[in-house]
Amino acid sequence: MPAPPLTMIELTGPGGGLRWEICVPALNKRTGILAGLAIAFAGVLAGCASVYNLPGNAPLGASVADNNFGREVPSYDDDMLLALSFSGGGTRAAAFSFGVLGELDRSRAGSNQAKSLLDHVDFVSGVSGGSVTAAYFGLKKRAALDDFRERFLLRNAEEGLNTQLSLGNIGRAFGGGVNDSQFTEWLDRNLFDGARFETFREDRRPRVWINASDIYNRTPFVFGKTNFDALCSDIRPYRVAEAVAASAAVPLAFAPIVLETYPGGCAAQMPAWIERARRDPNAQPMLKSFAEANARYRDGSMRYVKLLDGGLVDNFGLSGFSIGLLAAQRPFEPMTERQAVKVRRILFLVVDAGRGISGDFAQRLEGPSGVELVSAAADTAIDSSVRASYAAFTALANDWAGKVKRWRCGLSAAERSRLGAGANWRCGDVSFAVDRVSFDQLGPARAGILNAIPTRFSLPADQVDLLIESGADALRQSKPYQAFRRGL
Repeated sequence: MPAPPLTMIELTGPGGGLRWEICVPALNKRTGILAGLAIAFAGVLAGCASVYNLPGNAPLGASVADNNFGREVPSYDDDMLLALSFSGGGTRAAAFSFGVLGELDRSRAGSNQAKSLLDHVDFVSGVSGGSVTAAYFGLKKRAALDDFRERFLLRNAEEGLNTQLSLGNIGRAFGGGVNDSQFTEWLDRNLFDGARFETFREDRRPRVWINASDIYNRTPFVFGKTNFDALCSDIRPYRVAEAVAASAAVPLAFAPIVLETYPGGCAAQMPAWIERARRDPNAQPMLKSFAEANARYRDGSMRYVKLLDGGLVDNFGLSGFSIGLLAAQRPFEPMTERQAVKVRRILFLVVDAGRGISGDFAQRLEGPSGVELVSAAADTAIDSSVRASYAAFTALANDWAGKVKRWRCGLSAAERSRLGAGANWRCGDVSFAVDRVSFDQLGPARAGILNAIPTRFSLPADQVDLLIESGADALRQSKPYQAFRRGL
């Protein structure tokens, strides 16, 4: 029986930022439904659909001053450095990390009892669901505690998304992704109110890092000055919602978020460490691949950067911290000299709401198969990589803390005076810790309940509130955190 003719249908996304073209069979009375479905499925597998997003970034221009966006590392005038990293995991991760923020706000800091530890967060990094909380906190600071639950956690962020299994959605998935800019527009309209990165321009706490994955270079992409300077692109007018959507763009479920490169379009100098890392055969692989990617953005060998879920390369959001430490040329970097002299307490908290073990195929001979197989393979790759990245980051950060202490103790009396060290200053008076705040701290029974909550962007209120409460409880169980508080 001859195949029926194919008809091309063009659809445009609600924001006008995407088009997809789907080939469907033109059925008639002599064509059976099963044959039509088979041909439609064959059509989508053959790549008949085309789904893509349009770039949302602007060129930087010829002047370096055009991107005077502040420093990558915030300046502070106290003796502590507090950094947070929020893992991926949909609303589950967003709510759990929100609970951590609430607990930080219940801890007073120093003699000024009007301020809490939340006011002293220097860095917040986020991936996927965690990036939603990180970005909103970065924009509103303590005021984020007032309405984030109602504006996001209790909302159905999937309401505008295609989530049903159908031949049309299968076609879109194989054509680049089922959903285009729907999630970006929902976030922009319902949560971020059109906020742009220029809001983060001030050299203030916290410095926000939103993490995605550059799927061509297979490296992290951190939305910040370094990457955007390499693109010769102006990050100031870039929408915060679009960065968060890139961080959460699960492959096939979403089309990649796209950035355009503008080679030769600016005078912004690339950091010297990028070229050093490229030329050094012994450079750390993460640093070298990140440097190579930035060089490709600048030299014109890439026209577009395609970004998907940051969890593909780093579900803990530690890449920005790691790259900053690996790129440092002086022992105290990325801190300034004065910060390194003044600091007495350093704490990195990794807030982990990642998925636990799921599925029942270990109890039967057959399987996994189909979707279950794909999901299991992805979870295996992501979970094994985050375990390795956490161990590597902990070792790297502890090594850095040792360098800072040795540098402090090697300062001459004149240097100490120049940098503001007081008469009672002690070079070794620096405490340092990295800790993972997770479901594990809450015991097996409670962890099992939390792990059973799905990692999607729509959860019932009782689960949201359980996650918020659990985030606060897990932080209270952290021994490094309690030691950090006592040191205040």
